[in-house]
Amino acid sequence: LIFIASLLLGTTITISSHHWVMAWTGLEINTLAILPLISKSHHPRAVEAATKYFLTQAAASALVLFSSMTNAWQTGQWDITQLTHPTSCLILTSALAIKLGLVPFHFWFPEVLQGSPLTTGLLLSTVMKLPPIALLYMTSPSLNPTLLTTLAILSTALGGWMGLNQTQIRKILAFSSISHLGWMTIIIAYSPKLTLLNFYLYAMMTTTVFLTLNTTKTLKLSTLMTAWAKTPPLNAMLLLTLLSLAGLPPLTGFLPKWLIIQELTKQDMTPAATLISLLSLLSLFFYLRLAYCTTITLPPHTTNHMKQWRTGKPANITIAILTTMSVMLLPLSPMIPTLI
Repeated sequence: LIFIASLLLGTTITISSHHWVMAWTGLEINTLAILPLISKSHHPRAVEAATKYFLTQAAASALVLFSSMTNAWQTGQWDITQLTHPTSCLILTSALAIKLGLVPFHFWFPEVLQGSPLTTGLLLSTVMKLPPIALLYMTSPSLNPTLLTTLAILSTALGGWMGLNQTQIRKILAFSSISHLGWMTIIIAYSPKLTLLNFYLYAMMTTTVFLTLNTTKTLKLSTLMTAWAKTPPLNAMLLLTLLSLAGLPPLTGFLPKWLIIQELTKQDMTPAATLISLLSLLSLFFYLRLAYCTTITLPPHTTNHMKQWRTGKPANITIAILTTMSVMLLPLSPMIPTLI
């Protein structure tokens, strides 16, 4: 409870701060609060994940502090929105890329997610991404759009490519997170509100997937194939949530992609929009693979095949609401431009 309270506190401090040192403090509180949650199981893999996480986040925090100090040195301003010095902008972009796990600083994220339990993995891929995204949102007018677009297209490409041959579900979700972050980064310089919308919908769909996997206690593709016998309705809905994460049209996940492509075309960035759409086909492939393993494949029926017991424990109301929202929010899209 203390650690989760500290997590929320750190996130709130970062989001609501105007001063760079306060934002940095919030990021540090966040990092220190999640470390015990990663290494809770005392498995060597978990301890290794916690160490990797600590080292990368410490480096990123140092860079955030360094960029804000350089900026204060040049301009005499500690205000987050007054980041005007080009070197500071460059350092800050790389610091936030390390924090978020954007390519080329993405190597820590799949490893850390693989080493931590599902609930902590959920926190790592949703809550822990919020403070860096908030900082990006506040500094977006002064950042270099070309650099952000390059990072975004690379993230979408590598996030899709490296997830193709994975069998561990947590690693697949890590790469899916990297490619989604690519979509968020490409639009931040042009329409920051769209980035936030994309982040909220991504967080909702990822939460649904993680909670569903936590209910069926599934970690690998091979166990996913036999998990349908535990809670068939939940698994059928997991199929739709995964397709929604992939961004297929009648589902919620199509909404942010549609709006982002529309905005990019308005900004005369049609080649970038085309490229990022084609690269999202890569991630669609591994979502389809997950979806296929979830509901469409039956394991081979040999004589010694073990059926999973139905525990009789139905999915709780949270998963039900989240799943429904992850699948059915697309009709709300006419409302979004009024909100943005």
